[in-house]
Parts: sequence; C-alpha cells; structure tokens
Amino acid sequence: MHPVGLCGCHVQESNFDCCAYDIIIFDGEDDQESLIEKDGHFFSIHHSTLSENRVESLIQLQNMKILSDEQWELQMLLAKINENQKSIFNVFTKNSIIESQVCLTKARNGLDNSDPFTSSWIKCAAYFLTDAIISLNKHRPSPSHMLGILRNLKSNQTNETLSIVLNSLGLERATPSLLKRMTKSAIGLAGLVGKDRHSKIIQQKTNYFIEKSLFADCYFYIGYVNRNNFYRVRNSLDAYPEMIHILQIAFDLEHNNSRLEADIESLTSVTQILLKSTHS
Repeated sequence: MHPVGLCGCHVQESNFDCCAYDIIIFDGEDDQESLIEKDGHFFSIHHSTLSENRVESLIQLQNMKILSDEQWELQMLLAKINENQKSIFNVFTKNSIIESQVCLTKARNGLDNSDPFTSSWIKCAAYFLTDAIISLNKHRPSPSHMLGILRNLKSNQTNETLSIVLNSLGLERATPSLLKRMTKSAIGLAGLVGKDRHSKIIQQKTNYFIEKSLFADCYFYIGYVNRNNFYRVRNSLDAYPEMIHILQIAFDLEHNNSRLEADIESLTSVTQILLKSTHS
C-alpha cells in the first residue's frame, strides 16, 4: 500500500467551507490529478514520489498529515523536508523572483511588438512576486488564503513592496458582476488548457467569496488560477488564438500603454528589493 497524506489548509485548519481536501498518493505515478465529489465536498487527488525534489512541490508538503505510511517512508521524507525548510523557502523565493523577471522581460518586449499577451505577462509577474513575498515570510502559497495572509504580514522593507504588487493587480476593481464574468472566463481558460476538471472548484470558491463579500480575495484567487493555467501553455501561445479574448476578461486586463509601462518599471524595482532580501 502506497503512503498517503493530507496537505493544505485542512491540515492547518485554516480552510474555508469551499476548500477541497488535497490528498497525495506517493505511488510515483505521473497521472494528472483527479477530483472526487462526495456529500458536497471535493477531494483533489494528487500523485507524487518519495524522491520528490522540486521545491514547488516540497513547499506544499510541509505540515502534511500522514494518512497511511506502513514502512515509515513518508515520515522520513517529511523529516527531511522539515530539516531543509529554510533552504526550500529560499530556493522557492528565488525561483519565483526569476520567473517574475522573465515575465517582465516578455512584457517589455511585448510593448515594442504590440504583443496581445503583454498585459497577461505583467499579471503573471505580479503573482509570482506575491509567491516570493509569502515565501520570504515562511508561508506556503495558497491562492484561496494568500491575500488574507499578505494583509497581516509584519511591516518591514520587503513586505512594504506588497502594496506596489497588489496595486498592479487591480484588486480595487473587484465587483460581484465583474467577478462573475471573470469566473466564467477562468473556467473557459481551464478547459482550454486541459484543466476543465478544476471548473467545479473554481465555481464553488468564487461563489463562496462573492456570498461572503470577499471581493478582493475572489479577484486575487481567480487571477492566481489564471496565472497557473496561462503558464502551462506559455511556450505554445500561438496555438491558442482564442486565449487572447478569454484572458481579456479572465485577467481583467489593462491596455493603457502608459499604465503598462509604469507597472513594468515598478514591478522590476520590486524584484531587485526582493532579491536583496534573499541574500540578507
């Protein structure tokens, strides 16, 4: 029997009623995750390996609750993760900053070439910077809960850059009608890139946020999910011409060149500040 664990917000008891249970089976399979719905709850089934070494995966395994581990193999993996926690956060932070810089370079080049994806690259850059900031503060990325965590970070030079990043996202534009349109397009984007099984979770979470009047949190969540799906096909965007129109609403895109240039410059300055923080 393969080791099995529960990770995510349900382990930390910080979950919303709409949050899925993230269950990981350590069977070494590369199968895509599956989704099970039972009694109004979602169970997202993931697969991993006991030799996992990708920091974006290791950072999510921290504080995992072991459900099955007959040979104590998962226990040993978690002990190793705990021992290397500082390094995992540091590498994840640097990787997030680098990805943000890549996105900003593409956005800068896109302005010169009238690239229809320029605004999308800027959004991606900003979300990668939120990953970096939350990792610098020793929290794991969790799109449903991140904005709440980010609001309550202690004040220091690194965290003060957050206002610049969030300003570039446009959270203040969130209204129920806009969020419903963004949700519909986000679901369309998920289906386009082969992640349509996420549609029920996206719909359930956005419904919850809107019902609770958590409009900014909902806007942040939708954008984060869009970033992940956009990034899955970032190297073959020419094969998805319909994505241009989907992203217009899903990302709530800006097309004012002066604003885009200002966002690129301000986010670039944030990457430099955050890079210095990783060396301090």
